[in-house]
Amino acid sequence: MGPTMKQFDARAYSIADFAEWHANSLLDLSPKFQRRSVWTRKAKSFLVDTILRGKPMPKVILMQDLVDKKNVRTVVDGQQRIRTILEFLSDSFSVLPTHNKEFGGMKFSELSEDAQTAFLQYEVGVDLLFNLSLADILDIFARINTYSVTLNAQEKLNAKFLGQFKTCAYELGHAYAKYWLDGKVLTEKAVSRMGEAQLASDLLVSLVDGVQTNKNVEKIYRKYEVFDQPVPEIEEAKERFHEVMAQVGAIYPAKTLASTNWSRPHWFYTLFTALAHSKYGLVGMVEPDEPAPSPEPPLNNAGIIAWREALGEISALYDKYTEDPQEDVPASVAKFINYAQRRTTDTEARIERAKYVLASINDAGR
Repeated sequence: MGPTMKQFDARAYSIADFAEWHANSLLDLSPKFQRRSVWTRKAKSFLVDTILRGKPMPKVILMQDLVDKKNVRTVVDGQQRIRTILEFLSDSFSVLPTHNKEFGGMKFSELSEDAQTAFLQYEVGVDLLFNLSLADILDIFARINTYSVTLNAQEKLNAKFLGQFKTCAYELGHAYAKYWLDGKVLTEKAVSRMGEAQLASDLLVSLVDGVQTNKNVEKIYRKYEVFDQPVPEIEEAKERFHEVMAQVGAIYPAKTLASTNWSRPHWFYTLFTALAHSKYGLVGMVEPDEPAPSPEPPLNNAGIIAWREALGEISALYDKYTEDPQEDVPASVAKFINYAQRRTTDTEARIERAKYVLASINDAGR
């Protein structure tokens, strides 16, 4: 069997083109082979925010047929995206403030003239099919789905939630992905599967709801999904995240971090939460009858050196006693080693590791 002629063309059409086709009944949004799913308000707002920010969205597949001497385009894949765009153009919903502070609460007609123009000129990538049979179209669907991979836990959260906690965690993950890659906290493979969002989510939970198992991350995603307006505690946690990461970077520049035990994900979590607790006090890190630490200013040079030396000593003790298990291990070190090797993401292990770091800092006379 010889090669077959390509059955599609790659095109780009503006949103204004889709609006014109729809107005002239030259766009079929309800083909019999398309499943009819309904997007949530948050999903619609998130897509519009993507367009307003000028970021790409997935390609749409159209089929073009000549009907009564006019080109009619049928949406083969991407129906909900196109429906959402057309609904926004007709002022059916507004952008959520949790997705876009500048345009939050605005419908299309309420956007500035420049923003409306940019929205209408936004180009949608399209694969355009010509005069295909239903059998050919179904074959295309099957081939697209063949290359779908099973979603991991973080990818499922990404597909399921669009609230402020999710968008904040992803923004933070994107901001620090390079540091985590350069510091060997994450691998390129992990980042390709949203590892930076997973780590940022886990760290953000500690600032919002305290040090706890990573099994609770979805619960926090769900808790903040119901809010359409920005939540002050998320905004505060976001600022604190940046402040803690600035101090982490001062103690360990990425290339330095890469050569230490603190580049291991569960060790990095401990470093982050220990620093965060020393500055702000984190839920779960103190007993009910213990006073929370007073907020501290950013570390000065002496403080940075003290932390770096104490962290280096912890790492050295860990290596010493794990490489030579015959040594008589001090009880506190043995406890840290146990929590650094077993059930590393459990609440108890996370709290005890952070407490050990803080005790070591205090013992060093910080």
